Amino acid sequence: MPDVSTRQTLAELTHWRLAVEALADLDAVAAPEAWAGLEAYLQQGVRDRLAAVVAAVALEARALERQAAAGASPDAVRTGVLRLRRRYLQAETVLDFYGDAVNTRTNPTLRALLRGFDTLAGDSMATSLRPLGLSSPPALTYVDKGLGASILRAGIRLWDSAHPSPAAAIKLTRHNLSFPTALLHETGHQVGHLTGWNGELADTLHSVLAPRSRQVAALWRSWAGEVAADVHAFAQAGWVPVSALANVVDGPTEAVYRIRLGDPHPFAWIRVQFNVALCRRWFGSGPWDDVGTAWLRRHPPDSVGGPVAAVTARSLEALDEVVDVCTKRPMRAFGGASLARVLDPQRVHPQALRDLEQQAGGSLLTSSYLRRRDSLRILAVLAARSVTDPAHAAEHRARLRAWVSDLGADSSPRAAVAA
Repeated sequence: MPDVSTRQTLAELTHWRLAVEALADLDAVAAPEAWAGLEAYLQQGVRDRLAAVVAAVALEARALERQAAAGASPDAVRTGVLRLRRRYLQAETVLDFYGDAVNTRTNPTLRALLRGFDTLAGDSMATSLRPLGLSSPPALTYVDKGLGASILRAGIRLWDSAHPSPAAAIKLTRHNLSFPTALLHETGHQVGHLTGWNGELADTLHSVLAPRSRQVAALWRSWAGEVAADVHAFAQAGWVPVSALANVVDGPTEAVYRIRLGDPHPFAWIRVQFNVALCRRWFGSGPWDDVGTAWLRRHPPDSVGGPVAAVTARSLEALDEVVDVCTKRPMRAFGGASLARVLDPQRVHPQALRDLEQQAGGSLLTSSYLRRRDSLRILAVLAARSVTDPAHAAEHRARLRAWVSDLGADSSPRAAVAA
């Protein structure tokens, strides 16, 4: 008869095996009506991947039980139980992440919005990747608190290094829902990863800026992934994302000039001015200049000193050059073309968007054909209205949200077709 320590270890093993097996009920992870809020292909892909994660841990539990029954040493079984517990907690974390994301769709109104955002994210990635012969991953959007959006990229290896993340899981914060251009920044992270643009841009920015300052060059190299994502949003929605960005990253002057070691984001002041420079370089003068001027007055560069002042001055001098590197320089990531050849910023020039709005007339908000054909540019038109006509912002928000919901009801995202 096993001694008390062995009996306890076997009891613990049984506990963790049962816990793992309970994770297999994915309808307990997210409500059935929330799963039903996903497109069929996305629901199946996410459920299959999560089931595979659970199955791998359950297989490990059963193998450990067989080892114990075959007379493995108590110490070896005990070590295996502790490893199984860690694996369970890791699997639970993955399931909780996706369960929480899917469960944001239990509310019918929010479910309709998120299906529309899934479609926009799929359109965004397909627009960038399809000309390069690359397939788009599925997109799963969800809502959470806070200021900034984020993404868990599709294809990232999960905790066991065996199961890649099944979708580009994009968090939108509640305030994003009325002004959702942050979505295009997050899809830009996925595009930068799949094309190799992030690394290539980092090296190019360093080589271009090093003659000005090695310190500044090193910083811009470290910021390349976020810079690429900002440029992606600009190329797909024009000037509107700069207003949303400024709302998110503003704060006390000391904070907007703070350079954090290891932070992949440019410090807020130069990031806003870079986004303004993108608009100015491609579109000339316009409402984006108000953002840049307001930030210059609100957070004057002469209010900081030391190394930050030097980085600010050198970066400000180089902004046009940085814009040209990001948008006009040929890149291997884009098949030897520039970003502007793949995503032409002139398509989202304010005049081009006005032309779209005028030509569409009343059908801009009602035509399912236009929604599927030109979703990103229509998003840019609708998002801009709250900025340019703040007196009627609530009405513009309601129209945008209704249009997004209609978009989700139209069809599956383009990513499903491309995959």
